Formats: sequence, structure tokens, C-alpha cells
Amino acid sequence: MKQSLQLRIGQSLTMTPQLQQAIKLLQLSSLELQAEIQETLDTNPLLEQDDNLGEITLMDRDSERKNSSNGEDGTELRTAADTISENRSKQTLPDDLEVDSRWEDIYDNIPASATQASSLRDDNRDLFENQSPELDALNEHLLWQLNCTHLTEMDREIGITIIDSTDDSGYLTQSVEEIHTGLQLQFDEIELDEVEAVLHLIQRFDPIGVAARSPSECMTIQLSQLDPDTPHLDKALVLVDKYLEQLASNDFALLKRRLKAKEAELSEIIKLIQTSNPHPGHAISKNHAEYIIPDVYVTRVSGKWRVRINAENSPRLSVNTQYAGLIKRSDNSEQNTYLKNHLQEARWFIKSLHSRNETLLRVAVAIVERQQAFLEYGEEAMQPMVLRDIADQLNLHESTISRVTTHKYMHTPRGILEFKYFFSSHVNTSNGGECSSTAIRAIIKKFVAAERPDKPLSDNKIALFLGDQGINVARRTVAKYREAMHIPPSNERKRLF
Repeated sequence: MKQSLQLRIGQSLTMTPQLQQAIKLLQLSSLELQAEIQETLDTNPLLEQDDNLGEITLMDRDSERKNSSNGEDGTELRTAADTISENRSKQTLPDDLEVDSRWEDIYDNIPASATQASSLRDDNRDLFENQSPELDALNEHLLWQLNCTHLTEMDREIGITIIDSTDDSGYLTQSVEEIHTGLQLQFDEIELDEVEAVLHLIQRFDPIGVAARSPSECMTIQLSQLDPDTPHLDKALVLVDKYLEQLASNDFALLKRRLKAKEAELSEIIKLIQTSNPHPGHAISKNHAEYIIPDVYVTRVSGKWRVRINAENSPRLSVNTQYAGLIKRSDNSEQNTYLKNHLQEARWFIKSLHSRNETLLRVAVAIVERQQAFLEYGEEAMQPMVLRDIADQLNLHESTISRVTTHKYMHTPRGILEFKYFFSSHVNTSNGGECSSTAIRAIIKKFVAAERPDKPLSDNKIALFLGDQGINVARRTVAKYREAMHIPPSNERKRLF
């Protein structure tokens, strides 16, 4: 085979490290971004945090642009992004700082014309409010009660084994026989009745009914602690012991026959059963609320919607002028090269951070423009919108919009909502319009809330009601939306009261 040399010319697209960093920052959540910023501050001596700088992005839209696009009066979304870009374009890199970069801006300072951000922190808040609970909170709670009880060494070991075998819901995950077999290696003389006795003791610990082996046993233990003279207590105990499955399926006709109770009496029996807790462990081991830090704030001021970045999520960064001033000689010493490299990294990081904030804010403003009806009237006024709509409006790629809207949250008058919440598919209406799936789910939820407890609406009936409002959906579509909202079917929603 003859060897030869060939010259080929081609084009290829590669991602520079700077572009990769910009994309990485764009898709980070607020907590991940704070961790990334702190790590960069710790590793780059040329980068510092300036706490005296104000908020750089308070974005609104020009009222004329708003009125021309939506045709509505009294609503304004103004933007200061253009002003920020003009101020940044005036910042140039000094000639004596030789760095390999195609971006000409250096962000030593934030524009002074930016609006000063008001602090969102409350100095009087409880510092321990959001401390994460221990994963074994229920276990610790039960062990504390066990240690306060005077038991023999063997009974205490039995109690510890039972507590270790109890899950977060408060149910025993091993049978008494399995616990007995495991303890025989340590105590030869242990009897099965002794394990049962300690189990009954723990089941009376706080919360009552913990370490039960079934929901029936759990609820029976809790009802047994009530006053014996409690009305309907005897029949309630019979119901949870023998007919709990029939109660779950709302087979009220069978329950009335088996308990020999009329409808009014059965209603009182069920109310008494509902005072028990089938998951007693959740009262101790439930997770604390996970607080979400919003990325943007949406407020209505003087009839105009305003969108601004949460300054706490992205602290103001600048180049350390003291270290940057040391780069004045043209030699290639190790120290000078070290400072130059870190200066370039600092500049690119600040640029990427500003680019992230601007893109995030542009997307937020575009979403608010399209979903003003939702902000003013609620879920039923939600407009259908997909990622392509925002991408076409802002001349961005859909993948960029997807990164911006993932794990990003918006603080609105209707709560803290994820950006993704505002995007939904649509269903055609009889008058030629469109209705978003979010609005349809809200209407279904309203129908279910207003239905008669003894005659709940079927999926087919809900579909007919939606058709009367001009929304053409099939029964299976209603069932899909209902299941997505964790609403049980009509036969399981039937109640006596």
C-alpha cells in the first residue's frame, strides 16, 4: 500500500473554557451558584467580594413596548439592561496587563448608576429555624423514653432492637419472631412473650401507636387510649380491626350492615376513627420545610409589574486592585505569570456571572409579560406557553431557555414558583382559542372542591362540564390531569359527610 500525504480543510465548532464556564453558571441553582462563587473566591486571590456595591439589575420594560405588544394599559415592565451594557462597555483593560482574551471588558467596579438594593435579611430571624433535623429523630425520641424506663438489661436490649426496626412512619419492619431469633444469640433464655411485652410497652410511648405492625393495630392502640365512655368507641374498634379495607374503598353499604349502624351513626364512627393517626412516626421524623431562595422578585408597583434579580443570590464581585496593581512589569517571572493567569480567570468569571444574571432577568421579564393574567387572576388565567415561545422572543436557543428555567424560582404575589411552572401545553377551545393545561387542572380542582360529598363527579362528567365552557378534552385527559394532582377517582372520593 502506497503512503501519501493529503491536506484537508474543514471547519469545526469547539467550546472554549470560558463558554463552558458561562453555560455551567447559567444552569446552576441559587444554592449551587453560591457554593461555586465561594469556591472561586477561596481559590482566586485576584477576586474579592465587595459588600458596598448595590444591586446591578433592577429590570423593567419600556411602557411603549409593553403596550404595543400586549395592547394593555396601566402595566409596565421596564429594563435597565441596556444602561448596564453601556456602562460596562466604557470599562477597558489597562495596556500593561497582557492577557489572552477576546473580551475587552474588565469589571473592577459595578456601575454606580445601579439601583441600591434593599436588604432582604431580617436580623431578628431565628438562626436555628432551618436547621436540618437528624435523620433518626424518631429513633432518638424513642430511645430517650426507653432510657427513662426502669428495665432489665435484657428488656432494654429488646427495646433497642425494636426501636432500630421501626421506620420513619412508625411501623415495625421486622416480625416479633425475627427479633426473637436475632436476640437468642445474645440471650439464650429469652422468650417470645418477653419480646411481645416490651413491644406493647414501646407502642404506648409517644407518639401512641408507634412500632405497630399494621395500620389496623396502630389505630386500635390509639383508639384504646380514649375514655371507655366515648360514644361509638366499641364499633369504631370493630371497624378498624375487621373492616378497614372496606372503609378505604368507601363501601358504606357493607359497613352499615356489618356494624348494624344507620348512616348518621356510621358518619360519627368514621369521624372518631379519623382522629387517629395511621402514621404516628411522621409527627417526629417529618422533615423540616426546605426554604427556597428565589432568583427573581416580581412585584406590582403603582399598577406596573416590576422584575428584579435577588442580589443575595449573586454577591457583587470585583478584581482586587491591590494584587492587580502588582502586574506592572513585563517579565515572565513565576509570580507575575501566576497573577496574570488568575486575573484572566477572575475577569472571565465576573463576565460569566453578569451574563447569567442578564439572561436570567431577560427570561423572567419575558415570562411575566406573557403571564400577567395569571399574576392578576390566578391559575385559571394561565396562558399556554412553551420554551420555543420565549426562545423566539429573545432570539435564544431552546436549550438556553431550558437551562435558565431549571431549578430557578420566581417570587410572585401568588407565591414562590419555579420558572418551569409557567410553561404548559395547550388545548384548543370551541371558539378557536387555546387553553393551557395548568388552567384546565385549576378548573378540574374547582369542580372537585364544589362537588357533593355523597355524589362525586366522574371523569366523564367533568369532561362534559369542561365542554360546556368550550374546552374540548377527552375523559382520559381529565383522568390524566386528575391523577397528576393526586386527586383520587370518584368512587374513592365518596363520603357520608
